[in-house]
Amino acid sequence: MRVLIVDDHPVVVSGCKALLSAEPVEVFDAADAEAGFAVFCAESPDVCVIDINLPGLSGFDLTQRILRQDPEAKVVIFSMNDDPAFAARAIQAGARGYIAKNDDPMLFLPALKQVFAGGTWLPADLAQKMAFARPSPLQSLSTREIEILRLLAAGEDMGGIADKLGVSYKTIANNCTALKGKLGARSSMDLMRAAIDVLRVD
Repeated sequence: MRVLIVDDHPVVVSGCKALLSAEPVEVFDAADAEAGFAVFCAESPDVCVIDINLPGLSGFDLTQRILRQDPEAKVVIFSMNDDPAFAARAIQAGARGYIAKNDDPMLFLPALKQVFAGGTWLPADLAQKMAFARPSPLQSLSTREIEILRLLAAGEDMGGIADKLGVSYKTIANNCTALKGKLGARSSMDLMRAAIDVLRVD
């Protein structure tokens, strides 16, 4: 099995490699979406393990880009967040599995093997949460809107967000206006609070 890990935290990448070290697994890694896509195109890994919060494009965006390149690609989203709304978004983006970083590490390899074999992977407790969860505001947002919320929650202003996403300030301002309406925020400060609350950024 050939596995690509896309995560910008070296400690996480090293931990994943350690979990796979006892198996005949060839591991590639990348620290951002652009590098991850380049490695995917060059190496054609069997399974891609992708973090949501990457520099530049989000993990959701990278997943969709990979699947446009190869509709049969097998992606597992690997996230700090065990909110069922994020798992639902991952499945919508085309991922075949979702692993929260606070899950039992011993489930990491079985999850990848199951996806590699053509199956899907969703921890039982998370699947149960998804079944009974009330609709999340995230479910009505586009991938770009979630990315803007993530950057707002991290303390970026609209100018900084525009630079990071490579779009105009006006585009981000319009996106933020739409987000205020969707999240019931009356001011920019309200929107930032809503971003932190919805994304649960520590």
